[in-house]
This record gives sequence, C-alpha cells and structure tokens, in this order.
Amino acid sequence: MAKVAPSLLAGDFLKIGEEIERMAAAGADYLHFDIMDGRFVPNITFGQCILKATSRCSLPLDAHLMIVEPEKYIDEFAAVGAEIITVHAEACTHLHRAIQQIHAAGCKAGVALNPATSPECLRYVIGDIDLALVMTVNPGFGGQKLIPAAADKVADIKRMIDAAGSHAIIEVDGGVNTKTAPALVEKGASLLVAGSALYGAEDARAFVDALHAMN
Repeated sequence: MAKVAPSLLAGDFLKIGEEIERMAAAGADYLHFDIMDGRFVPNITFGQCILKATSRCSLPLDAHLMIVEPEKYIDEFAAVGAEIITVHAEACTHLHRAIQQIHAAGCKAGVALNPATSPECLRYVIGDIDLALVMTVNPGFGGQKLIPAAADKVADIKRMIDAAGSHAIIEVDGGVNTKTAPALVEKGASLLVAGSALYGAEDARAFVDALHAMN
C-alpha cells in the first residue's frame, strides 16, 4: 500500500490547524513540510517554529529541507519534532556526513534529487539512507505538472536500492494526483507527497483512499 504525505504548502495558511486535522481525518500517513529558504529555491516558506507548533498533531512530520547548508539546521528541525529529515544532494558538500548527522539526531534520513540530478549521486550512500526523494517537478513552487521522465528515475533508483539490499523507500514530490500516481507506484514509489490535488479535492478521504489502494 502506498502511503500519503499531504504537503502543507498547498493548504490554507489562515487555517493551518484545521487543515492538519482535515488531512489526519482523511487518513494521511505523514505531514510533509517543504522548507524553502529563498536561496536554494526562490520562495521562503516554513521554519522551525511552524514544525514545533504542529508537532502536537497526530501525524509524523516529514521535513524536506530545500535550503543551502542544511547541516546548520538539521539538529534544530530534529529538536522540534521532525521524524524524517530530507536534504538535497545538490545542497550538501558532504552528503554522507549530513546523513550521519540526521541519524545522530534521532531521525530518518532522506536524500532528495532535483529533476536533472542523476541517481548516480546516491550510489555510495544508498545503504545509509532511509528514503530517496525524487522531485517530480522543479522545486520551489506548488501546483506544477509532473515531469514525465521522473517515473524512469524512480525505476532506476528502485533497481539501485534492490541491488544494494537497501531498506530505503522512494518518496515522490510534485504533480502527484490519482492519474499520475499509478505509474510512479508501479515503478517503485511508496510514499506520495500530494499538494494541490489533495487539498483541492472535493473529498479528501476518497483521494487518500485512492492513493492507498495503489501497489
């Protein structure tokens, strides 16, 4: 069964508490935070204070750090309740060290890849990570359409994981809906970040159930 992580970025910021409760009631498995710094990507979004405030909710927190020098903030995001911390391969000079730091902070470690980044950068850390996040759109903005080639990247990473005997799962983020998700799950994705399509769905529970049914 695929798991679902609603991206809070697509929610109504004036009703954050209500939006979180709505996603929990819809059966979501995680709550996904797109942390943007205005440098690695153009926009600025959430910080540690937002995660701390939402850590009281029933959903585990999935922190996707789209920031430069993420090593400076890993311990802070762990301290405010993140269960998963994902850094970008493109933003880490010492990727293996960042992964070790995430684990030392007591969190699951993920590595994210932008659409043009080769899966090869994961080869020598594949046994150390808990999650590989495939960006299926260019990061920085919500509501984009999925880049078709992303499904092939998911398949490439799944083969790499299997060959290494790794326990890592594959997460996908960007343009995920009930039409695009089946191909991603078929290729090996098991954690689906859903934003605009989920928050804009007439029936959020039915949307989540549809993604859960994919395997």
